[in-house]
Amino acid sequence: MKTCHQFKAVHAEYEREIGFMIAHSKRHEGRPAAKTSAKQAASTKQRMARALTSHVAHCPECG
Repeated sequence: MKTCHQFKAVHAEYEREIGFMIAHSKRHEGRPAAKTSAKQAASTKQRMARALTSHVAHCPECG
């Protein structure tokens, strides 16, 4: 699938944010903050999927 620059930028930003959350979760393993960070990473993955799907549906270059 060919994607535009904006798709790649949005994807990269979400992946960076998810990476930070997962790293935080690993650093603080065994603490409540780790569990919260892991849950936030999972919900961010879902938000990323919705955002990218919406982008593809509306972008003439991607869709």
